[in-house]
Amino acid sequence: MCHVLIVRQHHERLDGSGYPAGLKGDDILFEAQISGVADVVEAMSSHRPYRPGKGVESALEEITRVRGTAYDTSVVDACLAVFRNGFQFSLPGR
Repeated sequence: MCHVLIVRQHHERLDGSGYPAGLKGDDILFEAQISGVADVVEAMSSHRPYRPGKGVESALEEITRVRGTAYDTSVVDACLAVFRNGFQFSLPGR
């Protein structure tokens, strides 16, 4: 698997609303779909210099809201299961 393609496609969405190429459905590598969901959850829940973090629950609500349209159902379900089983983000040094 070409890692460059995974990185390039991780902002694509099943419904074609993503970027950079507007890929849809099975045209998006499954690995990129996994990376995309993980990226959204991490980005939404984490503090950024331009905005405060919205928290994990808010991020999980967002991926659930667009489950099946923007994100693959099995990827969202797996992500939710990981967090329901106690996963938490941790920062180095904490």
